Amino acid sequence: MENICVGVRVRPTVPSELSNGTYWKVEENRISLHKVHGTPISGLSYAFDHVCDGSCTNAMVYELLTKDIMHAAVEGFNGTAFAYGQTSSGKTFTMSGSETDPGIIHRAVKDVFAKTQLISDREFLIRVSYMEIYNEEINDLFAVENQKLQIHENLERGVFVAGLREEIVNNTEQVLKLIRSGEVNRHFGETNMNVRSSRSHTIFRMVIESKAKDTNLSSDYSSSDAIRVSVLNLVDLAGSERIAKTGAGGVRLKEGKHINKSLMVLGNVINKLSDGAKQRGHIPYRDSKLTRILQPALGGNAKTSIICTIAPEEVHIEETKGTLQFASRAKCITNCVQVNEILTDAALLKRQKLEIEELRKKLQGSHAEVLEQVILTLRNDLLKHELEREKLQIELEDERKSHREHDKSIWEQQMKIVDLCDIVTSSGFDTKSGQDSVTQCLKQECNDSNSICHGDTFRTPCVKASPKAFVAKRSSYLTLPDYSPLPDTFSNVVDEDTWLRINKGHIVDLDSLQMTLARKVQSFPSSDATPVSLYCFIFPKN
Repeated sequence: MENICVGVRVRPTVPSELSNGTYWKVEENRISLHKVHGTPISGLSYAFDHVCDGSCTNAMVYELLTKDIMHAAVEGFNGTAFAYGQTSSGKTFTMSGSETDPGIIHRAVKDVFAKTQLISDREFLIRVSYMEIYNEEINDLFAVENQKLQIHENLERGVFVAGLREEIVNNTEQVLKLIRSGEVNRHFGETNMNVRSSRSHTIFRMVIESKAKDTNLSSDYSSSDAIRVSVLNLVDLAGSERIAKTGAGGVRLKEGKHINKSLMVLGNVINKLSDGAKQRGHIPYRDSKLTRILQPALGGNAKTSIICTIAPEEVHIEETKGTLQFASRAKCITNCVQVNEILTDAALLKRQKLEIEELRKKLQGSHAEVLEQVILTLRNDLLKHELEREKLQIELEDERKSHREHDKSIWEQQMKIVDLCDIVTSSGFDTKSGQDSVTQCLKQECNDSNSICHGDTFRTPCVKASPKAFVAKRSSYLTLPDYSPLPDTFSNVVDEDTWLRINKGHIVDLDSLQMTLARKVQSFPSSDATPVSLYCFIFPKN
């Protein structure tokens, strides 16, 4: 078990927002709120793994908080680093940086390739992808046509985004070029607090596969060879914001609502994880796409570093306190970290081995640069075919699931019709006309249920009685009368629901019925109280 590494970075103070009130003071790995005369305020002091003041550069932040995670990713450990904080607190600058001071993403890419070149006994295959979560929809920043992508999960790949474009890369320059092309498609906007405010969460992902080099060049990969596959996520979160300060409206207001909601879910997940295994209960990873994608990094199998950025001005004290409380809870979370080794053919490096070796033999006499470029092109072509096959496989599975659900719905409706048939049959119609009418109606209803041309709605069987008849219901246990019932007594036992359903709403004036003369009933036993299950009588209408 390993704790999440949590650090705090204080943004340099904006001159226009200087005040003579309280201020935040950094002392080694502790940050605390002080009064104007230097007196610390009780209960507002926090300690973390590292605390960087306004004079720290991106290079210092990278060395302290994320460099070890990048090296571990090359060795086969999953890794995640993300910046968290309010809007305009320096998250995007920390992750992306500038030309003079590159951010964590640029430094991590360079470090990963430098590390792989130092390892001579293993061969590596690295592929990258870049996505954003905008208004709770996942968009591909490498391919603008790939929008509203879905999250899937399986045993081999874990949690992944289906349909996301990936590019196999050989060096740092290729990756940085792809990142610049992706930044053009990212959503930014202007608010009262930030001229270029991030309106979406972005996740830059590197998948690093490696395998020990073969001592015998002529041998092929065996099925028992283990390949290490690690996933490195570098996340730039959009900042939490208050409408009163940002002045957001219209589209900006909608964006802010989705940003705050996903960050609130992230806070809930952190709270649950910090409670401990026995008390945490259900963890709401699925309440947001952000937490669903970052699930392995939060309480799972990954080395994780969180960089919490804060604005030191007095006007932002409440937001800063919320960020520091979030960081304090995150510091209590532990992950179960282990090397990821795959023995199956799921690793892309193993699947492409034979094709690459065959190409190397064909281009043995070519220049090395041409050879590597052709190999890279072949690798990316194979990767595109793999992604297309995976997309079609997911679509096929969704279609099969839809058919299964539709068949199940039809089966359930047919069972309901069968049950209704049994109920009507047990009600005991004695006249041939009533039975023929019910049978014909039920047959027609069963035929309609097997046809999908009439839509997905299924009607209740229309039980039709003779046009010159009405129905009355007798209770299960009733003393048998010696004469025909009086109209008042008869009206008290009429089942209106059955009457309206069978006679299509037709109501008979019971006072118009002619009573028969009193006579002894010969067809029933002479017992005073004979239990009768259920009787339906058909009376002719004058």
